[in-house]
Amino acid sequence: MLIRKVEKFLRQTGMPATKFGRLAAHDPRFVLDLRMGRIPRSNTQQRIEQFMSSFQEQGHAG
Repeated sequence: MLIRKVEKFLRQTGMPATKFGRLAAHDPRFVLDLRMGRIPRSNTQQRIEQFMSSFQEQGHAG
């Protein structure tokens, strides 16, 4: 599930959920909505996963 990947990413990077939402999805409530059961479309999920992957590849991970 995407929320598990996002939560792990947030723990590893120390990034606040609202900042992640703004950067990855252009929606500061994105993570909160995922926590409340939101199921993103497949293209949104791919974009979020790509954001996390490229962020970590650039050496930003904690």
